[in-house]
Amino acid sequence: MSYFRERGLNTFSLRPHCGEAGHVSHLVTGYLTSESIAHGLLLRKVPVLQYLFYLSQIGIAMSPLSNNSLFISYHRNPLPEFHMKGLNEALMEEYSIAAQVWKLSSCDMCELARNSVKVHWLGPNYKEEGVLGNDISRTNVPDIRVSFRHETLVDELCSLFRTRNIHRIENDNDDNNDVDGGQRI
Repeated sequence: MSYFRERGLNTFSLRPHCGEAGHVSHLVTGYLTSESIAHGLLLRKVPVLQYLFYLSQIGIAMSPLSNNSLFISYHRNPLPEFHMKGLNEALMEEYSIAAQVWKLSSCDMCELARNSVKVHWLGPNYKEEGVLGNDISRTNVPDIRVSFRHETLVDELCSLFRTRNIHRIENDNDDNNDVDGGQRI
């Protein structure tokens, strides 16, 4: 894909319909191959995948009204929980109902709307991370909310990398203590 983008050629964005029903492996495949997915309802049952979708900021376009008639009642839908956790959740056209049912604030609604629109509409800096990519005149999402989301994600990623590095150092130290063909002394 990078090869095509660098040359100004067309690319496609894979956004499969997965995680509404069926096996969890659909969500795993969506995670590994997609920029975003449609539905993702089953993520509520797999916290590890929720966490991976959060860390990677893979978009999730949910449809609570559709799910209400087919799979899960509107009040049990995980959308508000996903939103509070910082998953990249888009709500599509169901804002007015969601706002009333889940008592979403105007800031919550603007953030969901921001996640739902074509990115280039968000202003010239939309590719920038955090506050630098937020044009409040277009998104109506306060910089403090964008900053909170960005800092929380960065802190979580840094924590993971610190933990990984600590384990690497410990493993390197263990390897250095080995002598005589790997036997410990």
